Amino acid sequence: MALNATISKAELHIADMDRHYYQQHNLTLAQHPSETAERLMLRLLVFGLYASELLTFTKGLSSEEEPDLWQKSLTGEIDLWIEIGLPSEKRLRKACGRARQVVIVSYGAGTAQMWWKNTQPLVGRFNNLSILYIPPEISKALAKFAGRNMNVSINIQDQEVSWHCNDESVSFMPELLFPTAN
Repeated sequence: MALNATISKAELHIADMDRHYYQQHNLTLAQHPSETAERLMLRLLVFGLYASELLTFTKGLSSEEEPDLWQKSLTGEIDLWIEIGLPSEKRLRKACGRARQVVIVSYGAGTAQMWWKNTQPLVGRFNNLSILYIPPEISKALAKFAGRNMNVSINIQDQEVSWHCNDESVSFMPELLFPTAN
């Protein structure tokens, strides 16, 4: 018998001074049985980083054809493809071929560094790709806020993220791995 997803509700308040985006989103997140609290909270974080009225969660882990989040144009074209984790080169090629902009959010202690070491030589040909890294101390700190009902505020200024939940805060700056500034 297949396990069901766990449903979490989040009231997400976003104040993104860098993009001049100030909104509240009431979100429903389905946590796949194999998904960790750490990954679930990274999905919520990433929604806050790239929020728009058209950004949506997809089937994610339940579908190989879709990323974790995407934003489609009114004509159905994929404007933004967001993947959380360590995708293969084949998956990167597919995403970059299908979407106008692709964002990969990598995380994890040793595995992310090994993935980036192997992937770095391959990404130079993708001009629509950005890769971020969230350090393990941050992703694990965010995982502690996971719950069935969450009230989260995300403030972004000068690329620094401040996450507020349950009278606690975590502040950090996501590391941009690609493209790099020259």
